[in-house]
Amino acid sequence: LTRVMEWTTIESDPGVFTELIETMGVTGVHVEELYSLDEETLEAMAPVYGLIFLFKYNAGEAPSAPVSDDVNGNGVFFASQVIQNACATQAILSILMNCPDTVALGDTLSNLKGFTEDFDADLKGMAIGNSETIRDAHNSFARPEPIVAENSAPSKDDEAFHFVAYVPVNGRLFELDGLKRGPIDHGEIGDTSTWLDKVCPVIRARIEKYAASEIRFNLMALVRNKKDVLLEKIANAQRANQSTDELQNHLTNETERQQTWRDENIRRRHNYIPFMFNALTVLAEQNKLDALLEKTKR
Repeated sequence: LTRVMEWTTIESDPGVFTELIETMGVTGVHVEELYSLDEETLEAMAPVYGLIFLFKYNAGEAPSAPVSDDVNGNGVFFASQVIQNACATQAILSILMNCPDTVALGDTLSNLKGFTEDFDADLKGMAIGNSETIRDAHNSFARPEPIVAENSAPSKDDEAFHFVAYVPVNGRLFELDGLKRGPIDHGEIGDTSTWLDKVCPVIRARIEKYAASEIRFNLMALVRNKKDVLLEKIANAQRANQSTDELQNHLTNETERQQTWRDENIRRRHNYIPFMFNALTVLAEQNKLDALLEKTKR
């Protein structure tokens, strides 16, 4: 339902983002949705590689910190968003491409990162947009639509939402927004705190700035896969001759949760429209549709 070079909008959901990451070839990480923005919650998920923040986009909003003109400075991977509807995947990539070497990026992202190392931000963005693997992974979450408008343009009244990423790189906190000219530098993290201590007040201040008029925000964290963490703890407990019952229960729950994500993604991809159309047709032929419609109005 989408042209080869088009990117669809995708749902902001940890299960969607996790499978998207896995489809691009990355292993050992997943995405967690955050319902509380406090250091203790985030520390419990450690290691946290980056945060993805969704908010209502305001084209005139000024950055809350200096924007670096040296897009390749400080060892930051920064790419401009040159493809419409790609901001979710772009935010995910902004974290993955700045992760420590302990995160296995896989061939696609490792090759892309190496190939674009000396590119400017626009060329990096174009390289992402022209990656068939990344584009296909993103578009695999396209929602079936009963009617596809060929040249539909957004209305001036349409609300736009945007994703940005927050990552620690070489001792500094950066906000990576593909619609800005460069990384937004929120300053040095310092030796006496973690990057989570630094980022939480930044995001809180951003939310509070719009609290009176906007409550639609979403925050997710890219973390080490919880199953891997639990398996490692179980192995350590076994070597120490300690009970693993509680850890095994956590592992079972986590396995079931991630399976639920996969099941939900199958349903997201399935096109229910032909079934619904045929069901309504059969009900109409049997003169049952009008009665059912009346029943829904009661």
